[in-house]
Amino acid sequence: MEKLTNKANIRIGTVNGTGSQSSNTIIIKSLFRMGIPVSGKNLFPSNIFGLPTWFQIRANESGYTSFSDDVDIVVAMNKDSISQDVDSLKAGGLFIYNSDLRFDEILLNDEHVQFAVPFKELVKDVTDSIKLRKLLTNMVYVGVLAQITGMDKEVIFSVVEDFFKSKKSVVEINQQAIEVGFKYAEENFSKEFYIQFEKKNAIANTVLIDGNTAGALGAVWGGCGFASWYPITPSSSLMEEFENYANQFLLDENGKKNFAVVQAEDELSSIGMVIGASWAGARAMTATSGPGMSLMSEFVGLSYFAEVPSVIWDIQRTGPSTGLPTRTQQGDLRIAHTMGHGDGKHPVLLPSSPEECFYFGKLALDVAEQMQSFVAVLSDLDIGMNLWMTQDLSSIDLGPIHRGKVLSADDLKNMDSFARYKDVDGDGVPYRTLPGTHDDKAAFFTRGTGHDETSKYTESSEKYEDLMLRLKRKEKQSLEFLPKPIIKKTENNTGLGIIAYGSTDQAVDETLSILAKKACFADYLRVRALPFHQEVGVFLAEHDEIVVIDQNRDAQMKEFLINEYPQFAGKIKSVLSFDGLPVRAKQIAEKISEVL
Repeated sequence: MEKLTNKANIRIGTVNGTGSQSSNTIIIKSLFRMGIPVSGKNLFPSNIFGLPTWFQIRANESGYTSFSDDVDIVVAMNKDSISQDVDSLKAGGLFIYNSDLRFDEILLNDEHVQFAVPFKELVKDVTDSIKLRKLLTNMVYVGVLAQITGMDKEVIFSVVEDFFKSKKSVVEINQQAIEVGFKYAEENFSKEFYIQFEKKNAIANTVLIDGNTAGALGAVWGGCGFASWYPITPSSSLMEEFENYANQFLLDENGKKNFAVVQAEDELSSIGMVIGASWAGARAMTATSGPGMSLMSEFVGLSYFAEVPSVIWDIQRTGPSTGLPTRTQQGDLRIAHTMGHGDGKHPVLLPSSPEECFYFGKLALDVAEQMQSFVAVLSDLDIGMNLWMTQDLSSIDLGPIHRGKVLSADDLKNMDSFARYKDVDGDGVPYRTLPGTHDDKAAFFTRGTGHDETSKYTESSEKYEDLMLRLKRKEKQSLEFLPKPIIKKTENNTGLGIIAYGSTDQAVDETLSILAKKACFADYLRVRALPFHQEVGVFLAEHDEIVVIDQNRDAQMKEFLINEYPQFAGKIKSVLSFDGLPVRAKQIAEKISEVL
């Protein structure tokens, strides 16, 4: 086969709970340190131990690192998934498998390059500990894979040193296991495999980070002073990382905490605490996933109607109900934008990368306070829990913190009166005061019931209508603070436009190149927030055909587009993916060809 340099899709099949995550992370970080663009996708089950799990690594010096079904190398360490592992591998691909596994060899495919490795025997040379052998077996396959594909062993060893830097003995035994695997492949794999890795300089000013960590950092840098949460996959790590970084960076000069984190008894309590803390003057947030969003909806209605800032990070997974809790999807777009009973639409931020998770971590808090309302950040499991290559976060300027229309005691002294819910500026956004503001005019009742401009209770139909119309004006006003869509125009004249959002962005970029090779050219608009900016309507108007890519069954983004722009409904088509896996570029390209 034609030699490929720095282009590979590696699939590692193991058993959940056997410690393979460390080994797989070392592989991806080693490739990154060699200067090769890379990403990793962890496909894990919803139990703690015993079921098949896969880790897929895609390296591509051209920068295309989205999830792909075209697998070049399989490392098979689980007898229960051998059949799936064989079927996933392309003809001519390398099938490295554990010769200690008992399975019917008829499952193997003669079209593959097969390499059996006696991992159980090899790891005996590393340690006498039975427990450690099970863990170090994973490091042996790191060495085998490295030798066959030309990965730099010294780079791998340096990554191991950084990964296990707390204990020298742990570093040494892991390096020894890698060396054993490397040597075995060197002595027993005689063929030159067609995929080889070489050092490259294609990752300038980038880092490897997951979206949950990046979002947590953004919230810390954005001045979040309160966070409450109830654990749920895949959002838990965002809150864990927030607390971790807050303990480093949100301390006063005496080392005293300037923040509070509460693990609540349930999702209802967590959003209630966020609204209470925000009412008291803190910038506050929580994080959850689909089931938690369902439970939080009534409090979101309070945030909207009483005009108290709140932020929810929804790291989406499949639904409805429990669904597939460790698989990814974009199924919460509808609930996030229209959450709560009665009328009301909310600002929604749609990050497509850890870089945007970082940026939106601060922006969500700004918008919530500027609009005095609920804001959702809609990430997903793919961005949230997987390692992505993204811009170095230290080079991103988040700008100053914006707290919106907050009146101080000095402001109030110069005013004849203060009405909490009066639209003074005509933009739908009233002024507010914070508890403890020392002026007799500062106090008001916060109400989730009918109220007039002065916050007094009323059941007046006229005043209720006025209030609801003001809140609608406020929804449109949010566009001033929300990020505009990003549009990429092809140099070729085209009547085709593609619209996507969130984590599908990386795959869509590759899709455009696949289509271009077939002389099918398209412009691309990525929605970054709801409600829609006017650029979306212009994009719809200037194209003859529009394809909207949704990672859900019901075409939720297409639904919003048709509701907002019904005059263009006839030209809007859907490409859908809702199998729980990240979208694939080739899959999108094929489906676009089918609908046109």
